[in-house]
Amino acid sequence: MAILINEKTKVLVQGITGNQGRFHTEQMLAYGSRVVAGCSPGKGGEQVHGIPVYNTVEEAVSSHGANASVLFVPAPFAMDAAMESMAAGIKTVVVISEHLPLHDELKLMKHAQECGATVVGPNTFGLISPGRCKMGIMPNAIYKSGPVGIAARSGTLSYEVADSLTQADLGQSTVVGLGGDRVVGLSFVDVIRLFANDDHTEALVLVGEIGGSAEEEAAEYLKTIDLPTVAYLAGKSAPPGKRMGHAGAIIERGRGTFEGKVKALSQAGCLVAEFPWEVPQLVAQALKKSK
Repeated sequence: MAILINEKTKVLVQGITGNQGRFHTEQMLAYGSRVVAGCSPGKGGEQVHGIPVYNTVEEAVSSHGANASVLFVPAPFAMDAAMESMAAGIKTVVVISEHLPLHDELKLMKHAQECGATVVGPNTFGLISPGRCKMGIMPNAIYKSGPVGIAARSGTLSYEVADSLTQADLGQSTVVGLGGDRVVGLSFVDVIRLFANDDHTEALVLVGEIGGSAEEEAAEYLKTIDLPTVAYLAGKSAPPGKRMGHAGAIIERGRGTFEGKVKALSQAGCLVAEFPWEVPQLVAQALKKSK
């Protein structure tokens, strides 16, 4: 099956009339996603690629039953846009926007927890359930439906891993971009828990990177479940104290090192790939061992 989104998901695009909103709406429609409405304040009554645009999320939800939202909204307004979605009853909010102020992210995650909503991101490539629904900016052609779940902190690396899996005839159930910021809505543990409860996900790939403790926490949780897992970690050669691409990819006070993450995951029974192109072979190995 899939987690978080599927072929029944009714997608709302916030910021649909902007350049990024227009482009990625077209790509999501081409993929077959059920994009039912867009929202851009002051642009109500317009259409984008045949999709009706509303001034408020409430109007879009009332008119079309949208139950998931993807945001292509500038950072200063992204928190309010996400809050508006949740106020209208939307439970899955994908925040593509990057460079949100830290305090906005903290407020957003607290509010999401209070109202039982799931925030993917900020600073995420989105999520995709291949053959069913895409909400985000990932390339359409590299995914294939299958039994491997992917949870990733890095967009570009996740694309390489997904493409390698597809080329090896190992399709994906859902691919989730956690987001590259210090504060994000979903942790590895959150996503692993969802995959562990999905009958059609038979193996898991974690695409991690240096910084923080997300991978170490994932390793502890992996010890409690029976789900074959492979990991690839970026940042092996990164110098301590220097941010590498993402706000969360920074080693501080010896915490979040590459070596520490590899050790924790390996001790949890996870196979760790040295290079992205090794992932399919390790997944096949893990699947064979589990049967």
